[in-house]
Amino acid sequence: MRVLAIGAHPDDIEGLCGGTLAKCAARGDQVTMMIATNGNVGSPTLSKEEIAAIRKKEAERSAALIGADLIWMGFDDEFLFHDRETRLAFINAIRKANPDFMIVHGSTDYHPDHRIAGEIAIDCRIPVTVPLIETEYPPMSKIPHVFIMDNIGSIGFDPEVYVDISDTFDKRSEMLKCHESQDIWLKHVYGMDYIEFLARPAAMRGMAIGAKYAEAFRSLPMYPVTGGPHLLP
Repeated sequence: MRVLAIGAHPDDIEGLCGGTLAKCAARGDQVTMMIATNGNVGSPTLSKEEIAAIRKKEAERSAALIGADLIWMGFDDEFLFHDRETRLAFINAIRKANPDFMIVHGSTDYHPDHRIAGEIAIDCRIPVTVPLIETEYPPMSKIPHVFIMDNIGSIGFDPEVYVDISDTFDKRSEMLKCHESQDIWLKHVYGMDYIEFLARPAAMRGMAIGAKYAEAFRSLPMYPVTGGPHLLP
């Protein structure tokens, strides 16, 4: 199985589906983590170039913990837009990963970069198979199934399926801890411990299925449906 998770920012994937990706990797799936923006405004002291370079290295360390490939798109943080250039870049990146299914942000998440990243990914799922849309990587032979991952804070999201991540929660936490600069930034701006903050929804989702920790998803309710919950670990 080939799995592609698409996050708007470094650490989004880990916090919303990192435990599931760790389970995918453990069962032998080829996992790819694709990050749309470079986090280049998330520092109280460093330049855009400096913090972007740090965020990329942190993402590389996190992906390496589960043996995942990393696709770093490098768009500016807080300014992700759905235009022709960006859509073509997404099509090319998805073709590179060639996934059986994708995990993406939903349309009701709080952050515009999250919503736009998910929208672009969803709108690319059919064009990735179209031969006359030319990119560096060749067209895929199939339309990947799409799962929508939970929102930040689990607000405004109605789960359809849960993945018990009790056995990979510690690995997920290790992945999140790679993003030290994000921890520094959120403590500076909001005074929050983001590791603890992201653990709470996992515990809440776990309660719903009688597990210690879980992550929540929905299949994209849009034609064509090419898979289902059985694809998840």
